[in-house]
Amino acid sequence: MPQQHILETDSMTDKSNKDYAYYAKLAWIIYALTAIVLAAVLVLFVASDNEEMFFYGLMTPAAFYVFRPTERFFSKQIFKFTGVSKPADE
Repeated sequence: MPQQHILETDSMTDKSNKDYAYYAKLAWIIYALTAIVLAAVLVLFVASDNEEMFFYGLMTPAAFYVFRPTERFFSKQIFKFTGVSKPADE
């Protein structure tokens, strides 16, 4: 009987780890797409000449890289919206 309980717990832990990994990838994809869309809007609609297009095209992704969220922030947001917590470090 205890063996079955251990297997169920390991299975639940694996599922939780996979769920968290999936949501973390999804969060980074959303973050990257936001950067791409914002850069495109700035380059296509806001910039008035080639120099501004170049500036917005380079600086928007650079700013998103410099000010990228921490893993702790993403973990809190993933837990807040999905209920899946970050797996404990082993």
